[in-house]
Formats: sequence, C-alpha cells, structure tokens
Amino acid sequence: MARTRLYRKGVLEATDFPVEQVSDHLQDPTAVVWLDLCDPAEAGLDVIREELGLHALAVEDALAEHQRPKLDRYATHAFLAVYAVKTDEHTGQLSKSEINAFVTPNALVTVHKDDFDMDAVAQRWDSSADLAKGGVGFLLHGLLDGVVDGHLVAAQALDDRIEAMEDQLFDDRLPHPDVQRRALRLRKSLLSLRRVVMPMREVLSSLMHRDHHIVDDAMMPYFQDVYDHVLFAWEWVESLRELVTTLRETQLNLQGNRMNNIMKKVTSWAAIIAVPTAITGFYGQNVPYPGYSAAWGFWVSAASIVVVSGGLYALFKRRDWL
Repeated sequence: MARTRLYRKGVLEATDFPVEQVSDHLQDPTAVVWLDLCDPAEAGLDVIREELGLHALAVEDALAEHQRPKLDRYATHAFLAVYAVKTDEHTGQLSKSEINAFVTPNALVTVHKDDFDMDAVAQRWDSSADLAKGGVGFLLHGLLDGVVDGHLVAAQALDDRIEAMEDQLFDDRLPHPDVQRRALRLRKSLLSLRRVVMPMREVLSSLMHRDHHIVDDAMMPYFQDVYDHVLFAWEWVESLRELVTTLRETQLNLQGNRMNNIMKKVTSWAAIIAVPTAITGFYGQNVPYPGYSAAWGFWVSAASIVVVSGGLYALFKRRDWL
C-alpha cells in the first residue's frame, strides 16, 4: 500500500493521490512529494526507479533486509537506512524496524515493513507545518526526529529496568537464575540498541554536510538538535552498558560471598559434629581405658562432648561463622 503527499511552496496541497501522478508533480520545481511504500514488491520499486532515476544498488539495498544504518550518495539522489526501535513492556526485549528512504532534491520516498507506524511521522509533519518550506529537509527531519526520539524512549525504558534490577540485587528472596536471565536480556537489548544508535552520528553528520545540499540553512538548527539527541542517546547507551556490566560483576561477587558464608557455616557445623564423633569413637575402643565399664567414664565422655561442642559453637558464633 502506498501513501502520498504533495507540498507546494511550503503548503500541503494534496494527500493520497495516485502514485502515477508523482512524476507529473515533480515537474514543478516548487513541489515536494512524499511517497511511502509499505513492504513493496520489487516490481513496485522498479516503477519508482524509472520515474525518479534511482540507482539500481540503492533499490537493491531497499529490498534487502538488515542493512547497516547509513547514508549513500548517488548522482541524482541519496539512499538512507535507519532503524526505529521499541521495547516490550513485559520482557524489556528490543525490537527493530528498518526504514529505508530515497532522498531527491524534491521528493522523499520511504520504504518499510508494516511494523513501523508512519502515522506518527505524519503527525509530526502536521504539527510543524510552518517548517514545510524546508522542502525535503523538512520531511526528512520529521522522520529522523521520530526515529531518534524512539531511541531515547528505548534507552529510558532500559534504564528503568536496570534501576529496578539494582533495587532487587540484594533481595535474597529472588532466585539467582531469574536475575541472571534478566541481566543477560538487558545486555542483549543494549547491544542491539548500540548497533542502531552508533552509526546515526555519521548519518546525521553526512546529512548536514553543506556540500550535499540536502539540508538548507533554515532547517540546519533542527537537524543539529536531532544530532544532539543522537549524541545523548549514544552516551546514555554506553553508560547503561557499563552499568549492566557492573551489576553483573556485583551479582557474581554477592553470589560468591553468599557461597563463602554457606561454606563457613557448613564447616563450622562439621567441626562441632566432629567433636562427639571423635569422643564416642575413642570410648568405643575394644581395649581397656580409664573409665572402662564404669559409670563415671560415661559421664566424663558426655560432659566432654557438651563442653567442647558448646565451646566451639560459642567461638564460631562470636566470629559470625554461624
């Protein structure tokens, strides 16, 4: 399914007109056209390639999945690949939506799967209609601003989950495997977010390069604002990765300390139990010894068990081994 918009001299003039009319509108130098293709087939892109003069390699990249975020320059247009992200409310798992765009002097063609909400981008354009005179730069800003804001929202969601895990780190009632699984899921989500956010610095820098003539002077401050958000998201993700690593190390240290405490208690009780075992074993000899076959021998052995075991218990308790 295709969606279209026509801006003429900074004013929205038409929406959802037939794709066949795109080339007719582009003959007017004051017109700017947006064409959105959701999960298109190769034949659908071939028509756009002929009308807009798109490079075959750019069309191939748009059809292929799992492109790296990038900006490629061709003779008549630029090809942009970025990723929108969102996190699952229950598991915190990160999901990505690939968005490709062909950027020409007076047209923006977006290509994506149906898992990306393009309505939110259209609402951004409508809410800042006074910037529509910026042409394709205006449309591109609305798209990238929404994508980068989604990166910040994902970073905030992961930050909240990490903070919650910090509070539960010292809770002995929680099972350790569950905490470990959540920590590994968070680390995996952060790595995925890092792969998305890190190349965006280069993408924004290339877009703002004046020799590329994509962003005019009026839109440059707005792209600079998006670039600042990208830097903030990048620094945030890096700090969260370090924090998750620290939490993981802290969790392992706590687990080691708990194991040491358990070993101290087990060893202490083993030492206490060894006392009556040794004494009764001594008195179980089949040879005569002082107190053999006498009542006072029994009482001496019983008293020795109580005194020595009690003394060891008091000693271990004072040293916090029990």
